[in-house]
Amino acid sequence: MKILVVDDEQDIKILFEQSFRREIRAGAFTFKFCFSGEEALAFLQEHPSEAVLILSDINMPGMSGLELLRRIREQTPEPQPRIMMITAYGSAEKEEEAMRLGADDFLHKPLDFNTLKQKLTELS
Repeated sequence: MKILVVDDEQDIKILFEQSFRREIRAGAFTFKFCFSGEEALAFLQEHPSEAVLILSDINMPGMSGLELLRRIREQTPEPQPRIMMITAYGSAEKEEEAMRLGADDFLHKPLDFNTLKQKLTELS
């Protein structure tokens, strides 16, 4: 499964690569990392069907994850990727907005990588 991770925190890449080391080595998951909403949109325009799943932080400078979600849902051709939103803040309002904009799931930081692995395995 090809997964695009969008988060302005650069160290998220190391966390994912360490947590999914076996799955990456086995070829079960391939990760691409973008560190802003703008970078993610550019990647998706250049590679329209590359990502099957997008994991996006909500709170990022510049384009927020919610704006990225809205634009992906408006601009991406079918089949659209599944999108899970990630946040460090437990805001029911943000979660409701994300779901209204078309998010498929909602995760909280710090990420529980065992739970995430289970969700990803169910999707693949």
